[in-house]
Amino acid sequence: MNARAEAFERLEGRYEVRVLEPSPPAVEDPPWFADDPVARGEVPEGRLVVSPVGTGDLRWGELVAQDASLAQWCAERWLGAYNRLAAPPPALVSTRRALHKLAERVISPARQRVNGKIGLRYTRGGFGTPFFGAECQIRVAGTSVYVQDARGERQAPITMLADAAALVGIAPIGGDEPLAVDEDAARFLGDWYGFAASVLEELRCGAVSAFDPSRVQLWPEHFDLAVELGLQDADARAAFGCSPGDDEHPEPYIYVAPWVAPPPGDLWQAVAFAGAELALTDLLDAADQREAALEFFRVRLAALAS
Repeated sequence: MNARAEAFERLEGRYEVRVLEPSPPAVEDPPWFADDPVARGEVPEGRLVVSPVGTGDLRWGELVAQDASLAQWCAERWLGAYNRLAAPPPALVSTRRALHKLAERVISPARQRVNGKIGLRYTRGGFGTPFFGAECQIRVAGTSVYVQDARGERQAPITMLADAAALVGIAPIGGDEPLAVDEDAARFLGDWYGFAASVLEELRCGAVSAFDPSRVQLWPEHFDLAVELGLQDADARAAFGCSPGDDEHPEPYIYVAPWVAPPPGDLWQAVAFAGAELALTDLLDAADQREAALEFFRVRLAALAS
């Protein structure tokens, strides 16, 4: 899969394109060893950039307004014409736990052994690595694992850790065990990570340079997508993230976790850590779910900065 090339072809080469997913070639430069999916980058003279965030000359949503046939294509990739998040399916917790193990014990280690990096990313329908090494990418979409490299693309259904590791070409960390992945729950998680990527990349691209934004990454230890922003010297830096749930939260939630605990107050009411959280339940009825999430983040970023 080459997400950027696919988007370029979908627009028949009329624009330079930026998307949320990783694209080749593999990047071997520190510190990230990964592409920045929404960076404006070098643009040929006379060309316009279409982006899901404010780094372009126009947004995918503007093109959808001109061409309704683009709507479903953009919605599937969380570029525009956004679908609404729905209530989580019954098997979410068991599926989340299974995919978390797969990410932490197989997919992330495969990248780490090549360049020392553990971070993962949103990929269409799920999550996976940036391109690394000899143009390799490993990703999960639905109930299958995909490996793309010089030999082409191969895939297998998610069954056991050892089976996934054999497909990837490593030994699983922590031994073998079955992975129970429900199709509806896996699809929900793919949408959650797409929503998270679209919101967090928007937050990152809108932040002032003094806040020194990190990259948006999916951390395999916690299985959440997050970005770091804020003034570290002023004890005002925090992780802004979207979690699919954890032991203290059976349902997904978004959060702000300051590096230094903020003074108690109405903005900082998280249950299991010193910070702020907003449950998916509180997002479901919002007229604009993405804007509600962004407002939650921006209010707390401003509070930290002040």
